[in-house]
Amino acid sequence: MPITTDDTASGKVALVTGASRALGLGFAVARELATRGYHAILAGRDLARTEHLADQLVSEGLPASAIRLDVTDRVSIADGVEFIRTRFGRLDALINNAARMPDFTTTALLDADMNEVRAAYDVDVIGTWALTQACLPLLKAAPAARIVNLSSAAVAQIAAGTALSHGVYSPGYSMAKYALDALTASLAAELRDTGILVNAVDPGEVATHPERGDEATARPAAESAPGIVWAATLPIGGPTGGLFRDGQPFQWVSATTHSES
Repeated sequence: MPITTDDTASGKVALVTGASRALGLGFAVARELATRGYHAILAGRDLARTEHLADQLVSEGLPASAIRLDVTDRVSIADGVEFIRTRFGRLDALINNAARMPDFTTTALLDADMNEVRAAYDVDVIGTWALTQACLPLLKAAPAARIVNLSSAAVAQIAAGTALSHGVYSPGYSMAKYALDALTASLAAELRDTGILVNAVDPGEVATHPERGDEATARPAAESAPGIVWAATLPIGGPTGGLFRDGQPFQWVSATTHSES
């Protein structure tokens, strides 16, 4: 069962997946949204950790709840969506932050472990797709919902062809994020008449896993979060179907302007 740490629903509602780590990007985004008046629903596979972080936000006077959500488990998705439907009746922002990077030490496509590739696709592509599909009635119930898919700079290298000359770092993860951008553009096209804007955001290199020892030049999650929240709070007529970093589009991805009545 989902657990809430705050029984007062006020303002807009946002669901942030992959929000069970204190140093993680999901928690930073949830905090940023909560400070802007959104009720932040933190979702993660480990309910105890996720609830602890939601409790932390509530202790600071910010509206937050915690649910257990595994984007690879349809029952878990259904339970999470039912909690939001019962408690709030709508969803103003869906932040698809949950991701897996099982092959971060692999640097070439032909060295990829297909089990790791499947693991990345299950979360980054299929999980995002399934959760978005399940949340659609709640998103349509909001006056101007936004969907944000967390992408990666690696896809820019693939799309530009530069990765072909020196291999693809973390190929399963990179190719999954490349597919995620295609999913983003396709969802934006299908939802064009609904008022829902769908965009991908590359947060840049973020220091979320100090145990790996490879993030010395990365920036803190709190510095990347505003660029994600920007996409989650776009005004009517904002871009849709694009890939952005810190509010600026990547030149090889062309977003369109959405018109709403």
